[in-house]
Amino acid sequence: MSLASAAAATPALAQASDPTEVVKLWPGRPPGAPAVLPLTKITDRVATTGWQDRYATDIGEPLMTVFRPARPNGAAALIAPGGGYIRVVIDKEGFEVARRLAEAGITSFVLRYRLPREGWADASDVPLQDAQRAIRLIRASGYKRVLALGGSAGGHVAASLAIGYARPLYAQVDAADAHPARPDLSALLYPVIDMAKPYAHTGSREALLGPSPTPQAEAKYSPHRQVTADAPPTFLVHAADDPSVPVENALNYLAALRAARVPAEAHIFEEGGHGFGIRLAQGKPAAAWPDLLVSWLGRRGFLTAA
Repeated sequence: MSLASAAAATPALAQASDPTEVVKLWPGRPPGAPAVLPLTKITDRVATTGWQDRYATDIGEPLMTVFRPARPNGAAALIAPGGGYIRVVIDKEGFEVARRLAEAGITSFVLRYRLPREGWADASDVPLQDAQRAIRLIRASGYKRVLALGGSAGGHVAASLAIGYARPLYAQVDAADAHPARPDLSALLYPVIDMAKPYAHTGSREALLGPSPTPQAEAKYSPHRQVTADAPPTFLVHAADDPSVPVENALNYLAALRAARVPAEAHIFEEGGHGFGIRLAQGKPAAAWPDLLVSWLGRRGFLTAA
């Protein structure tokens, strides 16, 4: 299916308007801020993709965009889109996924996290700092069931949160930081997991760790090497023909979860490529993943109103 026909096949996605509710993560300057904060830039690739396809860079003010369902069931999702740690894709792996989860009654918070290369101290940790803070803000708002979902590099953010939720990465700034940052469940779409060759996604690895990371850094930032029995139950989606992030990333994370006896479900599709989200999966076997995810959430009691 061509890009243009994919857009035509999903008119509801193309026409949906943005919500106006936004939650800023930090009451002041984010941790490790440079002297001059970056000024967020939004770029739309509509001319080349055929649909609204925005991404953010120079993110000095990380935030969450809130999608509220017509019939909320009390559950929430933190969604971390991908972008290779050099951008945060807004629509394809963020807003469109949030709208699908809203149909299932889940209040979704799409995270616009800081990027490592944009002048921050402790650069490799800034995405996880933002993810920890985001979960704590969601829990402080009263949500007791929280899913962390991420695609591609955002899958690395979500997996890093799943195994690194308790890492002390920033000083407490307010009462919200007293809440736990552990997600109850995680869902990883074609995730970047391994930071070591041969399975590392080169762009994400270099953006997060620099051009020549040490073996120690590769191990520290490869979530499958850090899995313990405390990791949340996990849902995995990947395509075997992914040309950017080898399917071994998902398979190795699945193996680590199983070794730690953490419940996990994985769907490896023959076709799908990389970064398919919902829109680009249309007409392919991978198009089934949103329904499979909602079914898995239901079986785990996530969709039942408290």
